[in-house]
Amino acid sequence: MAPTLFGTDGIRGTANVEPMTAETALRVGMAAGSVFTRGAHRHSVVIGKDTRLSGYMLEAALMSGFTSVGMDVILVGPMPTPGVAMLTRSLRADLGVVISASHNPYDDNGIKLFGPDGHKLSDEVESEIEERIGNGTAPALVPTTRIGRAKRLDDATGRYIEHVKYTFPKGLRLDDLKIVVDCANGAAYKVAPIVLWELGAEVVPIGTVPDGFNINRDCGATAAEVVCRKVVESGAHLGIALDGDADRVILADERGRVIDGDQLLALIATCWREAATLKGDGLVATVMSNLGLERYLSGIGLKLARTQVGDRYVMEEMRASGRNVGGEQSGHVILADYSTTGDGLIAALQALAAIVRRARPASEVLRMFEPLPQRLRNVRFNGVSPLDRASVKKAIGAGEHRLGGNGRLLVRKSGTEPVIRVMAEGEDGALVGAVVDEVAAAIEAAVR
Repeated sequence: MAPTLFGTDGIRGTANVEPMTAETALRVGMAAGSVFTRGAHRHSVVIGKDTRLSGYMLEAALMSGFTSVGMDVILVGPMPTPGVAMLTRSLRADLGVVISASHNPYDDNGIKLFGPDGHKLSDEVESEIEERIGNGTAPALVPTTRIGRAKRLDDATGRYIEHVKYTFPKGLRLDDLKIVVDCANGAAYKVAPIVLWELGAEVVPIGTVPDGFNINRDCGATAAEVVCRKVVESGAHLGIALDGDADRVILADERGRVIDGDQLLALIATCWREAATLKGDGLVATVMSNLGLERYLSGIGLKLARTQVGDRYVMEEMRASGRNVGGEQSGHVILADYSTTGDGLIAALQALAAIVRRARPASEVLRMFEPLPQRLRNVRFNGVSPLDRASVKKAIGAGEHRLGGNGRLLVRKSGTEPVIRVMAEGEDGALVGAVVDEVAAAIEAAVR
């Protein structure tokens, strides 16, 4: 077992390879269950998943772990991550679990944990769970009479659908709008088309036939060109691309152009400010968000607070600062009035509400600012991170010097997959691209 299980978004890895094995999942269930068994009431945990084949294996292992330490298990089947967070609070459960590797391919999987308030666990609580897993001492098993029970919640999907519809402004409808929705063959393959149809839209669904292997494969938020192409082909007004667990969204306007998380954050902050529902003096995003977003917000008198990458860090800052809008350029959009984590479908409905109210095309409504030239490259590696190599440090220093005060360079190790992300942005697009290529080349040379 790796010395550090938890990354920026729970535990993640290749299915049936440590740490993403049934044995580790069993231990996670036992350890997390023992941490959250507090008080004399009957304790419970909500477990949801996406559509990966390995989800069956991990679900059964987690269920065994939780019931062995006395927790009742509520199984909700395929369910978007924000749906599990919502149900954890709604059902007054002690813990929520999502079995998903989000935007990763089918052969990966992951385990995300939510506390009874529906928020992702803090680093401190994750460390406590990990310590109980790694110290070799198994949590105490309960007597036979106190073993937990497991049951399926038959109306889980309906509860989440109604929750999402509730967030759409009263009095508005999606009548006369044709919407393409790409569900990435993932957790939202049922709920997303239903929500849009029940609100009045003509729905063109894609990525809604999961087979256990095709999640995120040439579809969804990480393959936005698919929804862009379908929007143009079908003459739709908007395209919505979700990822495997539907906690992020990328939009496509009627011209087939991508609308990323930064543009969506700018739109929602602007609309909510006009409606006097924006809390705080701005919004929260990460170090990856474009400088164009920061300049746009400044121009309308709002501030941008930046955090490290990871939507849970965004949420922590939102809670600390009292802001109710935050998210990531990648499409995680957190609207604290409605959800405790990113919810791609709820965020998309806010964009649709703006389109309906303004009665203008998506291309005019959703593009809020002109982003600065930005380039991102991912470099895969095996074993030890190459960021400590002298050659890599030298390349990073040279890149920062070349950008000077007219741009920025960000090089970081991903918390969800074995890649180094190299991002630069600035006024000069050619320079930005050259800097990224040079740094990426130095990293590639170091990992050969």
